[in-house]
Amino acid sequence: MKVYQTNEIKNIALMGSSGSGKTTLAEAMLFESGVIKRRGSVEAKNTVSDYFPVEQEYGYSVFSTVFHVEWNQKKLNIIDCPGADDFIGSTVTALNVTDTAIILINGQYGVEVGTQNHFRYTEKLHKPVIFLVNQLDNDKCDYDNIIEQLHEAYGQKVVPIQYPTSTGPGFNAVIDVLLMKKYSWKPEGGAPTIEDIPADEMDKAMEWHKNLVEAAAENDEGLMEKFFEQDSLSEDEMREGIRKGLVSRGMFPVFCVCAGKDMGVRRLMEFLGNVVPFVSEMPKVKNTEGVEIAPDENAPTSLYFFKTSVEPHIGEVSYFKVMSGKVHEGDDLVNADRGSKERISQLYVVAGSNRDKVEELKAGDIGATVKLKDVKTGNTLDAKDSHNRFDFIKYPNSKYTRAIKPVNEADVEKMMMALIRMHEEDPTWIIEQSKELRQILVHGQGEFHLRTLKWRLENNDKLQVKFEEPKIPYRETLTKASRADYRHKKQSGGAGQFGEVHLIVEPYHEGMAIPETYKFNGQEFKISLRGKEEVPLEWGGKLVFINSVVGGAIDSRFMPAILKGIMARMEQGPLTGSYARDVLVIVYDGKMHPVDSNEISFMLAGRNAFSEAFKNAGPKILEPIYDVEVFVPSDKMGDVMGDLQGRRAMIMGMSSEKGFEKLEAKVPLKEMSSYSTALSSLTGGRASFIMKFAGYELVPSDVQDKLIKEFESKQQEE
Repeated sequence: MKVYQTNEIKNIALMGSSGSGKTTLAEAMLFESGVIKRRGSVEAKNTVSDYFPVEQEYGYSVFSTVFHVEWNQKKLNIIDCPGADDFIGSTVTALNVTDTAIILINGQYGVEVGTQNHFRYTEKLHKPVIFLVNQLDNDKCDYDNIIEQLHEAYGQKVVPIQYPTSTGPGFNAVIDVLLMKKYSWKPEGGAPTIEDIPADEMDKAMEWHKNLVEAAAENDEGLMEKFFEQDSLSEDEMREGIRKGLVSRGMFPVFCVCAGKDMGVRRLMEFLGNVVPFVSEMPKVKNTEGVEIAPDENAPTSLYFFKTSVEPHIGEVSYFKVMSGKVHEGDDLVNADRGSKERISQLYVVAGSNRDKVEELKAGDIGATVKLKDVKTGNTLDAKDSHNRFDFIKYPNSKYTRAIKPVNEADVEKMMMALIRMHEEDPTWIIEQSKELRQILVHGQGEFHLRTLKWRLENNDKLQVKFEEPKIPYRETLTKASRADYRHKKQSGGAGQFGEVHLIVEPYHEGMAIPETYKFNGQEFKISLRGKEEVPLEWGGKLVFINSVVGGAIDSRFMPAILKGIMARMEQGPLTGSYARDVLVIVYDGKMHPVDSNEISFMLAGRNAFSEAFKNAGPKILEPIYDVEVFVPSDKMGDVMGDLQGRRAMIMGMSSEKGFEKLEAKVPLKEMSSYSTALSSLTGGRASFIMKFAGYELVPSDVQDKLIKEFESKQQEE
C-alpha cells in the first residue's frame, strides 16, 4: 500500500441510530474500493465491522470499527460507530479523532432521537456533517418528509445534493443536483448509468440546483460576488463553496443511498474524496498545555492511542492517530503518560479484523500496532524531540449502575482484572470499588451496555457473575444543636485510662458565624474560640472543629485525638451507618488525669460524646439528587412526565429542541436505578436522557422511617 501524504488523507466517522444501516454501508464501501471481494451481511454474521462474538450474538454493533478505503488517489479512514445510545463512548471517541461525520438516516423512520444525540456531539466538537438517507427502497420511506424533518430540526443549512425519482421497493435512481445528472442502477447495484436529467424532472432539479448554488456561494465572499454577477457557479466553484460550508458548519449536505443494494455508494465516495475537508484543513487539536499541534509530517512524532481491543489469537491491538510527524516500523518512542519506552515493532492499516502491513504512516493518518508493553487507551507516544500529551476526549456521565460480584467468591481478583481490561476497550465502562457501600460497582450508559459486559465476562473469560442493586450513598446530618458529655475511665492495675469530653454539635453551613452562647435546659454555655479546624470530608461537606476549652481543663495536645474519635464516628452515622456531613463540633469542657489521661482515652471519650450528641440533634438522612435531562418525542411527553413524577422527580422546566421535547428534572438517585430500561420501554427506544450529580437533599420522613427500619433489621440479622 502506498504511503499517503497528510493532504491526501480524510478521516470520517460513520454515525446514526441503530438499524440505520452503517455496517451495511461499510461493507458496500469496502467492496466498491476492492478491499473485500464480496459483501457480507449482518444476518449472515460475516461483515467486516461486527466481527466480535458479542456483536454476532446480539446482532448489533458494540464497538467502533476502523477501516480504510483508497479512492481516487485519496485515503479515507472511516470509523463505523455503534448506533445504540448505550455505546455512545465509541461514537464520542471516533468523532474526536476524525474530521467529518456522516449521519445515516433510516428512510423508514426519518430523524430519530439517535440522530439528535449524534448531531449534538458534532455540534459540541464543531465537526462537519453530511446527512445520508439510507434504505430508500423501504415502502415506508418518504424522502420529501425526511428533508422537511431535517429542515425543522437543523434549519436551512440542510441542503440536498440528491433526491430519488421514487422511493419504495422500486427505488433505483437519483437526480444529482450538483452534477445535474441522473444516476440509475440495475438490480445488482454497483456502477451506475449516468445520463441527462429527463424533462419531467428538470423543473424540480433546477430549483434544487439553484438552492445548492446559493448555499455554496454563501460560504465564500468571492463566490458570492461571482454568483451575483453570473447567477451560477462552475462545478469546481460549487465544490469549493461546499467544502468551506462543511468546515464552518454553514452547510449540511444530504445524499441518498441504498446500502443494502449497493446503490449510490460510489457517488458518495467520489464526493468524500473530492469535497470533504482534508485533515490539514480542520481546526488543530490542542495538547494538555493548550498548545495547538498541526498535523505536520515534518514535525516531531506524536501518536495518540484512542482505542484498544483484545482480539482472538492476537491479544491487544492498539489503534492510534498520528498527531504530528511520521511513524515507521522499528521506531522507539516514549510514553508521555507513563514514562516507559516502547518500540513500534509492527505497523498496520486495518479494515475490521483484516490488517495490512505498512512501512510508514504520516501526520493525520490512522493505524494500529500490536504487542506494546504498557500503552493504555488515551496515552500519547512521543519521539525523543517531542513533548506532547493529549487528553481531548470527554466522555458522557454514566446513566446506569449495578453492583457486580462473581458467583464464586474466589474469583474476585480474576474478575477485577477482566473488568479493568474491558475498561481499556470501552472507557465508558467505569469500575469502582466502593469502600463506603462495600460493593464493586460497574457504571455504564444503560442496561444493554452492562448486559454486554456480563456476556463477555461469562463467554470470553468464563467467569460467572451476578448483578445486584447498588446501595445508595446516603448521608446523615443534624437539624438542631445538641449537647453531650462522656467520661471514659478504665482501671486495670498500673496506669489506667481517663478522659472526659463535653461538647456541643450543630448543623454547619458555609459562611456561618460561630455563636457566642448556647442554651440547653435553661443552662447557658459561653463559647471562647481558642482554635478552629475545618476538615473538608472526602465524601462531601465539612466538619468544623472548635476548641473552646478554658482554664486547661483538657490539654491542647489531646485535641487531635478528640478530633480523630469524632472523625471515626462521622464515617458511621447512627441512623443508617452512612457518612455524616456538615457538622459543627465545639469542645468546651472536660477533665483529665495527670497520670491516666492519654490519646486513646480522649479519642474514645470524644467519639462517644459526639455519638450521643448527634442522636439528640434531630439527625436526618440526605439522599443524592441528580439533574436529569430527557429528550423525548412530543407524542410520548405525557407518559414520560407521569413516570418521572412517580419517581419523586421535581420537574424544573420543559422546552422544545429541534423537533423533540426536552424535560429537565431533579430526581433522587434511588429512583433512577432502572430508568434507562423504563424510558426505553415507555417510548419504544425513541427517547434518551443524561444525568449529572446535583447535590444532597433531605429525604421525606416516610422514606427516612423506612430506611431506618431496614438498617435496624439488617443490624439484628448480622
